Amino acid sequence: MNLLIMGAPGTGKGTMSKLIVDEFGVKHVSTGDMLRSAVSEGTEVGLKAQEYMSKGALVPDEIIHDIIVEYLGKADLGEGFLFDGYPRTYAQAVDLDNILKELDLKIDLVINLNVDEDVLAERITTRRICKKCGEIYNIRNKNPKVEGVCDVCGGQVYQRKDDTLESLQTRLSEYHKNTEPVIEYYENAGLVRQINGEQGSADKVFEEVKAVIEACK
Repeated sequence: MNLLIMGAPGTGKGTMSKLIVDEFGVKHVSTGDMLRSAVSEGTEVGLKAQEYMSKGALVPDEIIHDIIVEYLGKADLGEGFLFDGYPRTYAQAVDLDNILKELDLKIDLVINLNVDEDVLAERITTRRICKKCGEIYNIRNKNPKVEGVCDVCGGQVYQRKDDTLESLQTRLSEYHKNTEPVIEYYENAGLVRQINGEQGSADKVFEEVKAVIEACK
């Protein structure tokens, strides 16, 4: 099964993605992973992307297109994939559909996580992340056993520089402008399932996510 997971910043996409991958064995795909892979392998398109990344600039859509084509063309997608954090714009959604058609693939389901913006503000400002493995913590309800040290890998747990109210407002503005049309695009195709991301715990949210995926298999 080929999935997309969507939602505003702080809705829990990273946590749900990990649970989905563990439960269903799909390949977790993010533009960050694809870019790092292409750069580390020194591919032609990876070197082009690196020119922008080294300047701190956004990698243009046409290069992202080539990165996705290259990555999906050689990835083991036996159980399907889960795209996380992409597409972010309407144009990217249309382009992704065209790429998948060329590879005889398609999106089967889009999971959209919904969380009130006041809740997002609290989540974002109290979130902490492991620099090494990406494990997510929260100083209100999920602190590491040793302060600043990841329970999973022993890496440094820190607060991202963009996990502030000011940054959240900027990211939400961008999300409303650019990404909500993507959700509408997939809604028109009948692929979106809305998930309540405010259910007290990640396990409860995942129960709903799991049921939705099972129903579409």
